[in-house]
Amino acid sequence: MVKREKLEKTLKPHWVWAIALGASIGWGAFVQPINWMEEAGPLGVIIGFFIGAALMMLIAVSYGFLIKSFPVSGGEFAYAFISLGRTHAFISGWFLTFGYICIVALNASAFSLMIKYVFPRVIEVFPLYTVAGWEVYGMEIIVATILLSIFGFLNIRGAGLTGQMQFYFAAVMVFSVVVLTLFVGVQPGAGLSNVSPAFPTGKTALASIIAIVAISPWAFVGFDAVPQAAEEFDFPARKAFTLIILALLFAAVLYSLMILATAMGRSWEGVAAENPLWGTGLVIRELLGPLGLVILVTALSMGIFTGLNGFILASSRLFFAMSRAKILPDAFGRVHKKYNTPYVSVIFIVLASMVAPWFGRQALTWVVDMSSIGVSIAYFYTCFTAYQLFKWKEADVKGLTAEEAAPFKKLIALVGMIASVIFVLLLVVPGSPAFLSIESRLSLLIWIALGVVFYLYKRKEYLSIPEEDLHYLIIGKEKVD
Repeated sequence: MVKREKLEKTLKPHWVWAIALGASIGWGAFVQPINWMEEAGPLGVIIGFFIGAALMMLIAVSYGFLIKSFPVSGGEFAYAFISLGRTHAFISGWFLTFGYICIVALNASAFSLMIKYVFPRVIEVFPLYTVAGWEVYGMEIIVATILLSIFGFLNIRGAGLTGQMQFYFAAVMVFSVVVLTLFVGVQPGAGLSNVSPAFPTGKTALASIIAIVAISPWAFVGFDAVPQAAEEFDFPARKAFTLIILALLFAAVLYSLMILATAMGRSWEGVAAENPLWGTGLVIRELLGPLGLVILVTALSMGIFTGLNGFILASSRLFFAMSRAKILPDAFGRVHKKYNTPYVSVIFIVLASMVAPWFGRQALTWVVDMSSIGVSIAYFYTCFTAYQLFKWKEADVKGLTAEEAAPFKKLIALVGMIASVIFVLLLVVPGSPAFLSIESRLSLLIWIALGVVFYLYKRKEYLSIPEEDLHYLIIGKEKVD
């Protein structure tokens, strides 16, 4: 039997919940409310996110079953291999790495953006050039680079450390959002009357809601970090489904509270017309003063930290699993002798993410769109695999376990497949409310081309691995026909 590297089981249940929640929230909940309300209005955003969360929960049914059945690093990469073989495993893994690296990069860029708003004189140093109307400064690149380096170092030190930190970050974030919303709600002149109009003028309610539902794969792209860490659970893998559902529910509520906190402060249309650098920051600072801004910055910082932490962990485990399967260079599968972490993968992801801050604020919108494509494709493979494993017949049929003979779950997996395809179509079909920008489409084509070149380069070696050996490397046990 070929040698197979393993990772230590150190992650506790509440840490895994925090990984899913923190990665789902990220920076967008605190930076994007005004942008989202311009697209859909306050009610359209809230309805869109709750519909998106419900769709993600349907997809999570497939994740819960597969995590319990195959608790290994690699998640969707492993699931695609189980159902469709090694080529589709590469496709799933390649697109998912794209989505993950994008999100790590945008969280680092968002932190620089926050510092630029709160302390502009600190960031607006060493002007370099302009990208899409955005002045790029050397200091914001330095800040993002330092932040990525810190979280890369912490992730090398071990999942136990990063998991514990993730829980503390997530707890502070939840507390800050609740307190901020309450403070806004009791202020004179603030309240639900400012939330009107519920939808943007000149746009139908349906089109508004669809525009938000389309970005749900990005907005909730944290729960799928859970299967990447499944190999490191120190608890039964069957608990993962409950943790994912709780994380999705918390995420939808937190998104909605930030929309309400922003809209209740003052007319969201008036704020949007001013085109501020940070709409939510402007509203909170005017209404609550420095104390409110401190609470908001604390919540945003925790959202960024949990996003960075969660996705560096998830993407490094995905790289590790793909390297263990010999589709990525062996270096990505190296485990640190002292901390037992895939340290080369962590270093590579951090270095790759350091590119984004050089493209300024506009790169954030390109990254959001591209990451949605990557994770939607991974969702499809997961639901397809679960659909194949679940059976329509009842459990009393000879040879089927009660879990395998689950017609309702099979139907849910089918719905998850359809939802995943719809997410992709909303992003790539011209005329859709969420159609990708030209920059995003170009970046996506470049990534696809790189994947084709890389696969052709590794194809001979990858396909030469005996099926039994590859099954053991990916799944961790011998194949049973």
